[in-house]
This record gives sequence, structure tokens and C-alpha cells, in this order.
Amino acid sequence: MIPKGKLLIIGGAEDKGEGSLPIEVYNSQFVQMEILKKLVAPNQLDARIEVITTASDEPEEVQKTYEKAFKRAGYKNVGFMNIQDKMEARQKDYSERVNKAHTILFSGGDQFKIATILGGSPLIDAIRDRYHNDKRFIVAGTSAGAMALSKIMIQGGGVHEALFDSDLKTSSGIGLLENCIIDTHFIRRGRFGRLAHAVIVNPGQLGIGLGEDAALMIKKGYEAECLGSGMVVIIDGQHIRQTNVTTAAGHDPIYVEKLLVHLLVKGCSFDIRDLKMWYSPPKK
Repeated sequence: MIPKGKLLIIGGAEDKGEGSLPIEVYNSQFVQMEILKKLVAPNQLDARIEVITTASDEPEEVQKTYEKAFKRAGYKNVGFMNIQDKMEARQKDYSERVNKAHTILFSGGDQFKIATILGGSPLIDAIRDRYHNDKRFIVAGTSAGAMALSKIMIQGGGVHEALFDSDLKTSSGIGLLENCIIDTHFIRRGRFGRLAHAVIVNPGQLGIGLGEDAALMIKKGYEAECLGSGMVVIIDGQHIRQTNVTTAAGHDPIYVEKLLVHLLVKGCSFDIRDLKMWYSPPKK
């Protein structure tokens, strides 16, 4: 089934209009608050945005940060859901709020909390139903909030220089994006090996590594447009020829031949279904 809604997956540290990004981010493609301004259309600034802060250990600080950012963006109708246990996630009020929202944004923090606390709840059922059936609906996630949107979710790992069999933890995510595994803060935190490992183990899945102040807006479940001043790395494991991933044990390092990599920047689009990329220079 082709979803009618859109996904906006963000690599984290997206520009919030406060001039706090590292100096190297301000390249020729930088546009202030470009990513956050995609949460609603410019002529719908009063559309309802609901931010789910379940992933965060400091939800009050997250709320303050986004309240300031959304005020700068001109958004006038924003709510926050700080859901911290499974019983609370089943409250009817939250599902009703989802059904009235234009956009749902999952904040950063710990993706495992999103999957375990919200997974299987009526709230997620409502989000999934809206995503598949409402062309106006947007599901967004930043950092851990983006990682939790995939079917197979990276939970942790990737801390060694070489790839080891035991150095990757995955679990089930929410599953709105079925054929991709998402990693975030991808460039700054050196997570290429971690995502590559996840793809080697799951070669039918496409790896999406989102840099900071970088995002993909995905329509129909497969038409992806790159946004922001950062970089998005696509890792394709469908052409792998040689790897010892099935025999490596303990601290035996994993090798792989013919892992395909694409680098996307603003102006690039990628067809997740056909694995094709094209570039249209952004307007200046």
C-alpha cells in the first residue's frame, strides 16, 4: 500500500533560527530554519503540530527549545505530548489529538523509549492510519525520533574502529518506513560503520545516514527529497559480493566487497524503490 502522507526524517541539530550551528554548517546551501519550515505549508501556519517528547530525558527543555523555534517560524498551534509509560500511551486523549493534528514530530533522545513505550499503542495505530490515508498528514522525526520510524531500528553499537559481530544492537521500530534503516548525527558522530554493519546484516534494507541540519522529505513511501545544508548518505547492500558476516565471531573483524554508497545534498532526490538518484540545482 502506497502511503498518502509524508515522512520528514531529520538528522538532528536542525537549524532553529538561533545562530548556534557550527561554523562549517553555514555553506552556500544553508537556509535558516529550512527543515522546520517544512512541518506545515507557508499558508497554513495555524495548522496543528503535536510534538512527542517520549524519547527525551529532559522533555521540559525540549519543549522550551521548540516553543522558541516554532515562534520564530510563525507556527501558532503547537502541543506537546510527554508520554512516559505504556499505560499513558493508551489514553484516548492522545489518539484524538493525533487525529486532529496536521503534523506529528518525534523529538530526539532514546529511540528505544519510543519503540517500547509507544509501540503497539492506539496512538501509533492512529499515526499509522493517518499516514497511510491522509495526504495532508506529515510524520516527522529528528535524531532518535527519525531512527524510530523505520521497521528495523538501530538501538546502539558502532563504538569500535572495526566491525564486530557483537557490536551492533537492533530492534523493532514503529515501521512507517519498511525498507530502510535510519541513522542520525551521521557525519559528526562517525556512524558510517554502524549503519554499514546494519545493512550488511540486512542487505534488503537501504541504509539512510542523516547528517546534522539534513533531512529527507519522503512522499509515497519512496520519493525522497534532500533538504538542509548537511549531507545524507545512502548505503545499498544489494550488490554485495563477498563478506564474512555469517562466519565472523567474537572480535573477528567483518569485511565486505561492493557496498554501494550515494552522497546526497540539497537538490538531490532519491527513489528508494528503484534506487536511483537525480539532481536539480536548488534555486538561489
